[in-house]
Amino acid sequence: MRDRRLWVPGRLRPGDRVAVVAPSGPVDPVRLARGRQILTEIGLDVVVMPRVLNRRGHLAGSDAGRAADLQDAWCDPDVRAVICARGGYGATRLLDLLDWAAMGAARPKILLGSSDVTALHQAFAVRLGVASCFGPMPACATLSDADGPDESSLAHLRASLFEGDMPDPVAGDQVIVSGHAEGPLTGGNLSLLAALCGTPYAMRGQGHIVLLEDVGEEPYRIDRMLTQLLQAGCLTGALGIVLGSWVRCGDPMPVLVDRLAPLGVPMIAGLPIGHGTPQFTAWMGADAVIDTESCSLTCLFRDPATAL
Repeated sequence: MRDRRLWVPGRLRPGDRVAVVAPSGPVDPVRLARGRQILTEIGLDVVVMPRVLNRRGHLAGSDAGRAADLQDAWCDPDVRAVICARGGYGATRLLDLLDWAAMGAARPKILLGSSDVTALHQAFAVRLGVASCFGPMPACATLSDADGPDESSLAHLRASLFEGDMPDPVAGDQVIVSGHAEGPLTGGNLSLLAALCGTPYAMRGQGHIVLLEDVGEEPYRIDRMLTQLLQAGCLTGALGIVLGSWVRCGDPMPVLVDRLAPLGVPMIAGLPIGHGTPQFTAWMGADAVIDTESCSLTCLFRDPATAL
């Protein structure tokens, strides 16, 4: 399944029902309420799954409960998208608890989330063959700040989610290796990608554009994780590299260039994808284009009937 094109779910229309789940860390109810209101204002019918506000230490409730909410939302025929409330930690703990056969029998739909949700993006690609959306989440600052959402991030999210809209290319600020690349996008949060090495959900960069980003990691740790991906073969055959945000990571660019530029593929940096504000949206598994003349990444949309 991993060597074929992923199925790109149909995008949303005004009035569509979406379900909010909490597969990772505990959710702040005030932030969730603000984020839910924002999703409602852009035209969605938002339901919050019953265990979203549960808490067990550093997790949003038990593993079984978080997995049940996720699976129930995915298998509900009235739900058109499953939206993760926030990241944090814990999504990898769910991967062995989900009934992949039941989820595979359900109608494909959009999964939206970032950071720790990288684990779900990888697993949904492997187990379900479905492309998914890496972007801002309703209980995180980009959408739930007390002063209101970041408008540029919200506009890009809406254009990425809704039928008939086309999100603008996401521009970076540095070309590291010139060139042009087109292919399906993979990757996400570097820490999660390193943690998935040696599992059935390890990233395979072969024939893909690879997105990498992280938060709160010192350059030496970034070096270690990149080395792990390289030695595991996860970046072998990559078509291009896109570097997103590196919030509270010191100055990681020397390490990133040292470890990744020798791959010799088009590589751009400074894109606002991952953490921080603004936070733009990318479709993982859908085709994308790196254009180093404009230092940008463009996600493409094709008819789902031809996406495989």
